[in-house]
Amino acid sequence: MPVPPNRPFPGRGTPAPRRHGPGRLAVTPDLLAALAGRLTARDRWLLRMIWEHRVLTTSQITQLAFGTTRAATARLFTLYQHQVIDRFRPLAVTGSAPWHFVLGPAGAQVLAGEDAITPAQLGYRRDRALAIAVSPRLAHATGTNAFFTTLAACARRTPGASLACWWSERRCAALWGDLARPDGYGRWREPSPAGPAEAEFFLEYDTGTEDLPRLVAKLTGYRMLAARTAITTPVLFWLQSPRREAALHARLASSGSGGGMVAAVPVATSTSTPALAGDDGPAGAVWLPAGRAGARLRLAQIPAAWPAITTATPPPAGAGDAAPPATGLPWHPPAPAPPPAPRYREPGAGHPGRW
Repeated sequence: MPVPPNRPFPGRGTPAPRRHGPGRLAVTPDLLAALAGRLTARDRWLLRMIWEHRVLTTSQITQLAFGTTRAATARLFTLYQHQVIDRFRPLAVTGSAPWHFVLGPAGAQVLAGEDAITPAQLGYRRDRALAIAVSPRLAHATGTNAFFTTLAACARRTPGASLACWWSERRCAALWGDLARPDGYGRWREPSPAGPAEAEFFLEYDTGTEDLPRLVAKLTGYRMLAARTAITTPVLFWLQSPRREAALHARLASSGSGGGMVAAVPVATSTSTPALAGDDGPAGAVWLPAGRAGARLRLAQIPAAWPAITTATPPPAGAGDAAPPATGLPWHPPAPAPPPAPRYREPGAGHPGRW
């Protein structure tokens, strides 16, 4: 089959790398050289977010960094064409599932170069990156990520609010996995009448596959982690139904510890019920502290339910992407908020666009 001639990037005089498969470019030194001058700071941040959290859907990426799904789709397709990201669409019982994105081979080269390591040291292999597509943990991974991207979307539309930190399950496992393995670690800030309010937390995203004794048993590890670090971090259970939430509270109450402190760990619960979550999602007044009477609390109000707990010292202002002394993985964790949007247009009628 004849190979089509190289075509220049729109608006440029340099030849484009050769194509590899339908509409995609082969990963060659020419492609990597071209990407060096064409990937924006936001693109690079997005690659790091996808790699940190393994898989993100179109809607989640839109929540994180784009104003519209159309803008997100256009940019993601461009990155996909250039092997920066890979994508798949899992089987859906009804309708069609959204595109799911993982890091691509060219994107792995970019991230490794930024961190002065090799793709192997980064831990990247394309087959392993795409293995999440057929993993039974796909729904758990995307559900966990949706929890945090919903917080990020709330922060984008709420002046003064921010998702200041979001660490992935595997970063948490690398740091604390000998004791506790949360599905994520986060730090949420928002304004309040009394001044800025902040909550750090571990997330346990429950899909209903584990029995309640197993959920409660996880708190032993969190107690041991609090004893080791001298920092008590609330554990949040995001459950699938009000019935399961009520059953978990009954189980916690039967453990014999008061004030919601199960083995010295503060616990609060909520569910993914749309009527409960409202527009603010998990940032809103949806959290029910274990062992405490009264109305549900906003996420930022949870520490006030346990005024005696010792929290971590917040990172200095402007720390951004700067890596803490130990972050558990070879690459530094990305800030949840994206860099400013670049001023470019995607290709379309009447203009060539960036690519």
